[in-house]
Amino acid sequence: MFASFQKKYFLSDKGIAGVKRGVFWTALTNLITMAGMGFLFLVMAGFVEHFASGADLPDALPIVGGLLVFFVLLFASNWQQYYYTYCIFYEECGKQRMEIAERLRKLPLSFFGRRDLADLTETIMGDVQTMEHAYSHVLGELWGAIIASAIVFASSLFFCWQLAVAAFWSIPVAFAVLYLTRGPMTPVFDRVRAEKVKVTEAIQETLDCVREIRATNQEAHYLEGLNAVIDAEERETTKGELVNGLLVNSAFSILRLGIATTLVTGATMVASGQVDFLVMFAFLLMVSRIYAPFDQALMLVSELFVAESSAKRMRSIMEEPVARGSEKFEPVGHDVVFDHVAFGYGAGEDGRAGEKVLTDVSFTAKEGEVTALVGPSGSGKSTVSRLAARFWDATEGMVTVGGVDVASVDPEVLLRDYAIVFQDVLLFDDTVMGNIRLGRRDATDEEVLAAARAANCDEFVSRMPQGYDTMIGENGSKLSGGERQRISIARALLKDAPIVLLDEATASLDVENETVVQQALSRLLAGKTVIVIAHRMRTVENADKIVVLKDGVVAEQGTPAELEAAGGEFAHMLSLQKEASSWCL
Repeated sequence: MFASFQKKYFLSDKGIAGVKRGVFWTALTNLITMAGMGFLFLVMAGFVEHFASGADLPDALPIVGGLLVFFVLLFASNWQQYYYTYCIFYEECGKQRMEIAERLRKLPLSFFGRRDLADLTETIMGDVQTMEHAYSHVLGELWGAIIASAIVFASSLFFCWQLAVAAFWSIPVAFAVLYLTRGPMTPVFDRVRAEKVKVTEAIQETLDCVREIRATNQEAHYLEGLNAVIDAEERETTKGELVNGLLVNSAFSILRLGIATTLVTGATMVASGQVDFLVMFAFLLMVSRIYAPFDQALMLVSELFVAESSAKRMRSIMEEPVARGSEKFEPVGHDVVFDHVAFGYGAGEDGRAGEKVLTDVSFTAKEGEVTALVGPSGSGKSTVSRLAARFWDATEGMVTVGGVDVASVDPEVLLRDYAIVFQDVLLFDDTVMGNIRLGRRDATDEEVLAAARAANCDEFVSRMPQGYDTMIGENGSKLSGGERQRISIARALLKDAPIVLLDEATASLDVENETVVQQALSRLLAGKTVIVIAHRMRTVENADKIVVLKDGVVAEQGTPAELEAAGGEFAHMLSLQKEASSWCL
């Protein structure tokens, strides 16, 4: 039973142990509170007997002592209840976020092609928060109240089964109302979450495109669209809250009917002489307290339904297969070989429905040489570079490094031998030094500075107020494109990996910056296995080998001079770019 419960609510072993203890202490707290009602009944019974028959008043000392014992026990049980229903689960949910983030780190890029990033963000933040609230406010309260009520109900049957039934019948009926509406409510909750994801997407898009929005005077248009999405989410949330509120309040009304039935049944039985007035009074005291633990549980029980959906989404991420492989990687040299490689995106991946991008690609990028990948857009250049680094796995054929199949190596182990410089540089809101050190976390300050100087970073860092300790803003917002690119190259220099992948690292730079960056690249590429993705033909003039991709196959390969002389696809692309340059002039 507990294994099924643990899976349903995505709990760790420590979490399910916390649930058990939380339920125990909640039930004990409720029972101690009910015992306080019993103590109050005994005191009231003594006073009634005094006024009815002249018996002595109860002694004050036992009453005070009993009250002290009651408050000490109640404080102790509440202390334990709070720890096992709140503190434990705050730790649990923090751990869940870290586990999901760690799992995402190990998943292949194909997973991110299938999943919307806003949806993943909502899972990590929103779904985990939903689970946190369900763990801390619902599970312990609900099951603790059920167990305590069952014990009290069983005990009250010995005093008067008719009054016991009259007092407790409304509890299962109230919960039945909520559980019977679970099916119709699930689509409502799903629609609310879908609208929340749309809002997240719209806000993220607006922030990412804020410069383009302003440059094209589209502020009013985008704000109108954003307002429409937010209004739709608000309407859907309001509908969900309204329906949920009606159901919960209906359950509340049914629950409180137990007080009325207890009063009517008790009055009837007292009038007929079947029970004593004090017995009826004891049951009235009991029902004044017995429903209290269910108030919050009933109000939040719908969160359990939402929590199951949230747990399912979280579990789906954790069950995604990671890119596994051996942690042993001992290549003989670092030649990168593509041997009749084919690759196709699966249904829904990267926005394409089963499209085959590569059909038969074979070439060798030799160690110590620069191999350039050229071809029209959509020919598969970026796909080839990602297969080389095992961001994805080939569906047919084999990619090897030094004779070792990259698909057999753990991606993290494999990537220790790779340095990658993308056209779109990703930097963190950290110092210049901190961003460069990402290339090798254990590097000394002297090694970081040496890599920075080799990448020609000194020229712009010297103008910064704190030098290499200057914060550069989110994604390097305080830097120019050339400065950001040089930091990226410094990072790759620091890593000093034997294989370098370049995704047109200088395409978006001006002539001055391109010259500086090319100088830095020349230091990075010396003696390495280099694969360059090139869009501009002049970028590959000094390449040792050119591989021309077209329609998912290698159209031709050879040195720049050989391919230009052959008059094939490369020569055609070269002539087109020269013609375009002349038109621009």
